[in-house]
Amino acid sequence: MLSREDVLHRFGRPRCGTVVFTNGVFDILHRGHVEYLFAARALGDALVVGLNTDESVRRLGKGADRPINREEDRAMVLAGLACVDAVTLFGDDTPHALITALMPDVLVKGGDYTVTTIVGAQEVMAAGGRVEVIPLVPGRSTTAILERARGGGEDG
Repeated sequence: MLSREDVLHRFGRPRCGTVVFTNGVFDILHRGHVEYLFAARALGDALVVGLNTDESVRRLGKGADRPINREEDRAMVLAGLACVDAVTLFGDDTPHALITALMPDVLVKGGDYTVTTIVGAQEVMAAGGRVEVIPLVPGRSTTAILERARGGGEDG
């Protein structure tokens, strides 16, 4: 896990190569996350992941028991993926400040978003970057995993 300052130093502008940025909670890493992250990384030369802090996850209203895994653990698991070049925490309600400081060449979110609902999309596009929406893997979500673990969902 890198500090915001380290991420900006290593991946900020000016830079060589194409930097891709995405963000999320990544609470219980699953196939959908991994496929999404590999697809995001394929869009550039480096993938930087902004990870919600535990406190910001609680503010998102994902449930009283969330996050399941602490931020340090979630960051370590993400950083261990071959497709992830850097992980940094953000504690704000949105990653807007991180995105506008890094100003990635490609901003990526999952298929449950549209370009108009992605935080930082306007700024990235105004700076000459692009925004990509990657389709979600059907039936693969942390919520579905938790429902199955609690005995309430089907295997997926």
